[in-house]
Amino acid sequence: MTESRFWNDKRVIITGHTGFKGSWLSIWLHRYGAAVYGYALKPRNESDNYVVCRLETIIRNEEGDVRDPSHLKAVFKQVNPDIAFHMAAQPLVLESYRDPHYTYETNVMGTVNFFEAVRSTPSVRVAINITSDKCYENKDWIWGYRESDAVGGRDPYSSSKGCSEIITAAYMNSFFNNSETRVASARAGNCIGAGDWAEDRIVPDYFRAFKKKAPLAIRNPNITRPWQHVLEPLAGYMRLAMKLHESNRYSGSWNFGPKDEMNFSVVDLVRAIQRFDTQGRLQILPESPDKPHEAKLLKLDISKAVNLLKWQPVLSFDDAVGFTANGYLNDIEGKQAPLDNRIETIESYVSKSMMHSKMAEAAP
Repeated sequence: MTESRFWNDKRVIITGHTGFKGSWLSIWLHRYGAAVYGYALKPRNESDNYVVCRLETIIRNEEGDVRDPSHLKAVFKQVNPDIAFHMAAQPLVLESYRDPHYTYETNVMGTVNFFEAVRSTPSVRVAINITSDKCYENKDWIWGYRESDAVGGRDPYSSSKGCSEIITAAYMNSFFNNSETRVASARAGNCIGAGDWAEDRIVPDYFRAFKKKAPLAIRNPNITRPWQHVLEPLAGYMRLAMKLHESNRYSGSWNFGPKDEMNFSVVDLVRAIQRFDTQGRLQILPESPDKPHEAKLLKLDISKAVNLLKWQPVLSFDDAVGFTANGYLNDIEGKQAPLDNRIETIESYVSKSMMHSKMAEAAP
């Protein structure tokens, strides 16, 4: 069965659907014929992907906080979803330093509340908790972290995601081990793509500077991250859900990262984006010696997903940057309705993915 056919008429609930990744997933699933229901806080600003794409016209939206367990349970019971994605989170490292209490409340107890809502709703066949590559106890290794490596984190955000993974494993083993509901977690991070205007992220910072015709200050120019376009891990989450629907043997944790050659520094990413900005606004300020800790190097081992799910990343670094810049410039310059741009990007990605699969099958 093709993935588009699988999703047709499925009832899917997404916590955090007003966020960057949640909004892109909502568009894709709706495009495939799913009935998409969302539970989330209001978007943060009027430029967010959910707002500019006018997703309230195609998604059944319920405004709510994952810290409110009774409300979340009530929405689950009302929707009776087949598949549930948990994406609601406080997603920023620096914000976790400013407000660790809210970060832990949302990312830790929000996970508990999600799984309690799943437990109370017999219709749920698949439940996937979306965490982060930062859930690992980062030792600045040059090789990728595997799903069996220890979780942890030196900052509140990373440790909250490690806690979320521990909670997922506990619920899977305590409550869903012999259940009709299949549970998994998905680890990805450093996604880029149009519609993300969060604070303290390099790509939104770049295009904020672009709009203001101002220089760009880079906080950590030399830290290295596995940059990937947002559609890459979303394709992995969707494939994981489909395989979980077939069999419980796909339960557990999964990494969804880019190809090995996609590990670039922040300044490398900025210079790649600059190819679309001929005015050259790059300015790197000296690093502050008292800035909050952020891991210098982070990389995921994706061999489990590649070998068992038959998922693989398909975009080159240039493709990922090109998709991203195209979307931001489209929205800033008003060339095309944002939702049309996102659908066009998804279709282009699917086309590349199909071509990639054919080439892999034809290889000796």
